[in-house]
Amino acid sequence: MPDDEARDAVRDQALGIAAGWSPPDAPASWALTAELFRAIAGEDALLDLAAAIPADRLPPLLLSAALRSLIARERPAGLVGFFPTPGSGQPPLDAGFRPALAAFARDHAAELGRLCAVHRYQMNEVGRSADVLAVLADIAPDRPLALVDLGTGAGLGLQLDRYRYRFATTTGDTVVGDPDSPVELTCTVRAGHPPIPTTVPDVAARAGVDVEPLDLDDTAVRDWLAACIPPETGAVDRFAAASEIARGNPARLVRGDLVDTVAAVCTEMPADALLVLVDTYVHVFLPDDERDRFRALLPSLGRDLEWISVDPLVPLGPECRDSVQGLPVPARAVEACRAGVTGVVGRLSVRDGSISGKVLGLAHPGAAWLEWL
Repeated sequence: MPDDEARDAVRDQALGIAAGWSPPDAPASWALTAELFRAIAGEDALLDLAAAIPADRLPPLLLSAALRSLIARERPAGLVGFFPTPGSGQPPLDAGFRPALAAFARDHAAELGRLCAVHRYQMNEVGRSADVLAVLADIAPDRPLALVDLGTGAGLGLQLDRYRYRFATTTGDTVVGDPDSPVELTCTVRAGHPPIPTTVPDVAARAGVDVEPLDLDDTAVRDWLAACIPPETGAVDRFAAASEIARGNPARLVRGDLVDTVAAVCTEMPADALLVLVDTYVHVFLPDDERDRFRALLPSLGRDLEWISVDPLVPLGPECRDSVQGLPVPARAVEACRAGVTGVVGRLSVRDGSISGKVLGLAHPGAAWLEWL
């Protein structure tokens, strides 16, 4: 039986995830995601399972993926119908969901524990490419990019130039990117004025780094990744369509430790392209010393570069205070991250060996909205 400290930690994490995915002003389609994590926080059968998972394996998130994976396989009556599938729209949520989920967890506790023991949580939220694109608008718009995606998973972020983007503002929508793309990423600008580009940058070279690169041609891998996506109809549809683009346009994925591998990958990138490192919800999970090592490495690479980060503040949770990039943090960013899991959009630049940077905005973890500071 997990101890009270582990249960309390998991409960706080699950509630923070629920608040970040589905704040009071979120679209109704995010309600199921929030209720899933509130159930993990509040139902003993679920909380005990999550609290038994080692803390560094992201217990609430890993259990949520295990639940979705097993529900998709077993298709239990009275539960599977709550979850969206590609093209289904968002099924209605009612009071029957939580008791059905808790009963399923009790009946399948051993199998859920096995799934959590053999898998890592891997969420490839392609929607975060919209957050990255907003930063790229101010970075050498006429220069080709050498894109390195950190913690790339299945490499969906490496395909950002093959998507269509719709930024919804108070003055109307701005659409950027491939008009024929099967993936449209919609992001509402709810505050401020991000520098939305007029075109998507030219990507001259691309590579992803991950301790466990994922092969989308493997059905079991693809099914597990789908289980890691929040059960929101837009997120489910985005993942399915972006996976097909990635399968049709294979990018180089490099297996290795983030800090120890990135230097070798960067040296192989074309010298005439601007090196852009992208990190979305990766550095927040690294130990403090690894984040420090990564930042210290960048000036030693011997070339100009940009590091775009979309990460919550650290430490993750109500005590958060610091940018993963070591940048000054506005009070608004601290307020938002303490209220629930929220991405902090930061840009760190290296020019002639000197580092500069700034926190630019806040972002919904599923890229539903963007707030520019």
